[in-house]
Amino acid sequence: MKHAGSLFVVLITIWLLWSGHYTALLTGLGLFSCMIVLLAVRRMGVVDQETAPFELGPRLVLYLPWLIVQIVKSNIDVARLVLNPRLPIRPHLIRVRPGQHSNVGRVVYANSITLTPGTVTVGFSNDELTIHALTDDAAEGVLGDAMNRKVCLIEGRP
Repeated sequence: MKHAGSLFVVLITIWLLWSGHYTALLTGLGLFSCMIVLLAVRRMGVVDQETAPFELGPRLVLYLPWLIVQIVKSNIDVARLVLNPRLPIRPHLIRVRPGQHSNVGRVVYANSITLTPGTVTVGFSNDELTIHALTDDAAEGVLGDAMNRKVCLIEGRP
């Protein structure tokens, strides 16, 4: 029930922010539509800790600034590569074992890798991520394990 309530709060908050209309009729219709969605997903049995992982919230907020800095630095590196007339690109396909124990943690890690230019998570099987890295430095960055450790901290593990 805790997850259903928190999911409803998120749904209605997003609806209110995105609609921009706060009249009684439209707000009532928004509440009604969010209730219908909540009832449907509860009936399907998909409301659980992975649907609304609010326990990650405070730690995730602390992780996002670090991730944004990494994305900006990687963007600059990829722009330099593309603008270099020699295109010093050495693609790699590497495999890493994520240190996260939950599916949500693994998804955050895989998506963080993909959000960082120069690296893309292309597969996940047998508790192993397959990552395409554009350069030696990008591959070393993934193998360096800093992002993996940061995402483990989001899960609440040192």
